[in-house]
Amino acid sequence: MLQLTVAICILLSLILYALMGGADFGGGMWDLLAAGPRAPRQRKAIAAAIGPIWEANHVWLILVLVLLFTGFPPAFAAMMTALNIPITLMVFGIVLRGSAFVFRAHNSKPEAGQRRWGMVFGAACFITPFFQGVTVGALATGQIRVLHGQVASGFFAGWLTPFALACGIFTLGLFAFLAATYLTLDTKAQPDLQNDFRLRALGSGLALAPVAFAVFRLARHGAPEMFQGLTRWWAPWLLVATGVFALTALAALWRRQFVLARMAAIGQVSLILVGWSRAQYPALITPDVTVAQAHAGEATLRLLIWALGIGALLLLPSLAFLFHLFKGQEIRESRNEPS
Repeated sequence: MLQLTVAICILLSLILYALMGGADFGGGMWDLLAAGPRAPRQRKAIAAAIGPIWEANHVWLILVLVLLFTGFPPAFAAMMTALNIPITLMVFGIVLRGSAFVFRAHNSKPEAGQRRWGMVFGAACFITPFFQGVTVGALATGQIRVLHGQVASGFFAGWLTPFALACGIFTLGLFAFLAATYLTLDTKAQPDLQNDFRLRALGSGLALAPVAFAVFRLARHGAPEMFQGLTRWWAPWLLVATGVFALTALAALWRRQFVLARMAAIGQVSLILVGWSRAQYPALITPDVTVAQAHAGEATLRLLIWALGIGALLLLPSLAFLFHLFKGQEIRESRNEPS
């Protein structure tokens, strides 16, 4: 029961990271793809939306790693060994993204410097979520083998498969959709920009459907145990619920009901991650590492849960105040800006 509690906390942290940090990466994608006469204003709106909070959003990824190596140390060791290459590329993207974002904002050569660092920032925002999706997909392929506590399948198993690569593409689309949906609210004082991001949200949201179908089809041979999990009795109900949220988000975007669109998008992303985790459970690395066999000692798990509870009392109110302070300030300032 203790190990299941820690596993659920990891899942909740992943969901929060996708909803917050994932949207930041999506904003960087739209920054790179900004085009037309309003491109500078689009980039300015994206920077204003993610600037005050992007560093804080990484706390959820850090929490996932801490919970994993403390609560499930054999699984952490196997993941970091077998997936060393994509995880290293992911970390490189995270560092490059943050550095480029800061260098662009404070560059001494406004035009050339901002253009150069803007391209680096946008490219890093594509690289990072792609390899995040690839890493998660690789864990379900069954090609990463862990025998007697040692990785026996090398450094290239799992993550170069069509299924894992499709998961990376799906993650890109999901984060792009989430970011564009969020930005429709952040630009409500500028209707032309709001409509730009509305159209981007509609386009990326519609594109998610065929990519999700491709991932499901590839799972039949690329991740057979995951595919079986996605065909259990509960899966159709979860699929219907996810579809309802997706259609609600698209309909709300079409009707310009942007608050509803954001809520529906949050529900859609959350259910996708819940369904994925439920289909893979009890495996952490299919098929050899499970929640039951890879957890730390009972005393460690109990202390970890206590630490989580105490930390939440400090962290959650602080983050809520941070978002209220900066996001509220951005909204107030945007109301006073001329369109």
